[in-house]
Amino acid sequence: MKRFLKTFGIYIIIFAVISGFSLFLTRNKDSAPKVIPYSKLTSYISDAKVKEITFDELTITAKLDDGKKVKAFAHSALDVDRLHNTLLDKQSAEGKLVVNNKEQEKPSVFMTLLPTLLIIAVIVVFWIMIMRQQGGGKAMSFGKSRAKLQHDVGKLSFKDVAGLDEEKEELQEIVDFLKAPKKYANLGARIPRGVLLVGPPGTGKTYISKATAGEAGVPFFTISGSDFVEMFVGVGASRVRDLFDKAKKSSPCIVFIDEIDAVGRKRGAGMGGGHDEREQTLNQLLVEMDGFADNSGIIILAATNRPDVLDPALLRPGRFDRQVLIGMPDIKAREEIIGIHSKNKPLAEGVEPKVLARRTPGFSPADLENMLNEAALLTARRSGIAIRMDEIEEAITKVIAGPAKKSRVISEKEKWLTAIHEAGHAIVAQVLPGTDPVHQVSIVPRGRAGGFTMILPTEDRYYNTKGDMEEEIVHLLAGRVAEMLMLSDISTGASNDIQRATDVAKDMVTKYGFSDILGPVNYADSDEVFLGRDFTSKKSFSEDTANEIDKEIKRIVHDGYETAQRILTENKEKLVRVAEALMLIENIDAKQFVRLFDGEITPKELEAEVQSKEQDIEEKNKMEEAQFHKNIERQHAEEKLHKDEAKEQKSI
Repeated sequence: MKRFLKTFGIYIIIFAVISGFSLFLTRNKDSAPKVIPYSKLTSYISDAKVKEITFDELTITAKLDDGKKVKAFAHSALDVDRLHNTLLDKQSAEGKLVVNNKEQEKPSVFMTLLPTLLIIAVIVVFWIMIMRQQGGGKAMSFGKSRAKLQHDVGKLSFKDVAGLDEEKEELQEIVDFLKAPKKYANLGARIPRGVLLVGPPGTGKTYISKATAGEAGVPFFTISGSDFVEMFVGVGASRVRDLFDKAKKSSPCIVFIDEIDAVGRKRGAGMGGGHDEREQTLNQLLVEMDGFADNSGIIILAATNRPDVLDPALLRPGRFDRQVLIGMPDIKAREEIIGIHSKNKPLAEGVEPKVLARRTPGFSPADLENMLNEAALLTARRSGIAIRMDEIEEAITKVIAGPAKKSRVISEKEKWLTAIHEAGHAIVAQVLPGTDPVHQVSIVPRGRAGGFTMILPTEDRYYNTKGDMEEEIVHLLAGRVAEMLMLSDISTGASNDIQRATDVAKDMVTKYGFSDILGPVNYADSDEVFLGRDFTSKKSFSEDTANEIDKEIKRIVHDGYETAQRILTENKEKLVRVAEALMLIENIDAKQFVRLFDGEITPKELEAEVQSKEQDIEEKNKMEEAQFHKNIERQHAEEKLHKDEAKEQKSI
């Protein structure tokens, strides 16, 4: 509101200036003499109606006997001389007319430059106003830090952080030091100056840093790594100095640098290893964290998902003394996280955080929050009063595979091809002993995929075995094999499956040493993405070894293809049965798939069962929608009653 009033006031001032200038011009226009033809002026002089006349070269201004002023322009100097000789000299001698000759005044240098200066001043004023509006009044303060002091962190504490027990213990020492620094000083202990939070995106690095500041009850400054770097030389280092100056004034405090890899990458990694602006910023940060300056009482928390690219000087003791890994939550942590995010969401009967935690392996805290939010939105779309398991299942699928594109028009031929492809994935996954069970099979397009087969693990896994990776390749190639068996043709739909299978085989050979021929030797390329080092890097193996790697990757993929072909040939009837069911109902859940696989139900029977279930769901939806509208009407009635009562009390 304040910014709106400020902008509105500026426009009022501009309007007033323009109006005043226009009024000034109008007044000058009104007082200016009327321009008449030269012939009419001579007739006025002949009739003795002119009392005073003034010559300014060829411009003639005359004052008439009625007080009016007129102006005329002579054609040449001869006209002026002729006018003097014929009329003016005689009348002037008789005292009937006063003749004045105006001397030509040369304008001063200042008056000549005044219009240009005014234009420049207006442009400068407008530029300053625009820059202030866009930059919040800090357009010229390039060297000032953009760190923001967060005032709402006091509401957060470690109780609001779920599933990070060990991580909270590591950060609890920071909190204790900020609360009681003398306890550590008496023992001669030095508290870590910096803590680096490392983990994949969405795992809660920023959230736990806010909780640390809230738990300690100290000022909390936040800034992004990219905020230090600018196009102007020396700005980054200046902002680092300004940041620590602000932090010293609020000591003890916590400074949180998000995405520190934007400014803390290894030095000398550019083309030619030049001393660029980013390296100057990093050097200043290194000095401020542990240099000659005393920055006691300032704790630096930083977050990144690329610790491998950070400069070693940044990670040494005395700067970032600790690295706290914020990993993906396990089943217990997921249950706690779901419990926190579902506090203000009404869950239907049978929907429990424990059940949801088992169905969401590999989900980050951000994914879990997004899943519950999507489920709430789907419930609101049908005017429901509680979030059911159906909405949560759809939300899980939406988070993993994207929104369903039910309106896409697909021909029966392509639909049958997709059904065969996805049924092949599902059958092979069911037959392979080490593969996780099938959770859902669908031929509804989602994202770039025409369909999908969702396989969810029954427990959290932290390692993959050689057998697991070989079975994964078999499962990935099953869609292509099913197309070849049933349609005697192949499609481009398996391109992503082939890419993933090749990547798995490559990792088995080059990274994990799973090849019997090449042995336990690592041949993988570095994950670093520095362009300057890529140009000078050399392969750590010979051409003969590269040929052996290619042959081994090809062998592993071909073995997986043959295994998938054997499994689908032996289970051809089941493949057709699942594909036909997909053509009829498009989505098959885990229980329905097992019944089809075991032959307990035919596709037609399953279709009738699903239709009956959908009718029951539709009736429940109608009942819930009616109840929802009743609740809304009751709330409106109660609000109206309260308003009426408040009015009566005011009147009394």
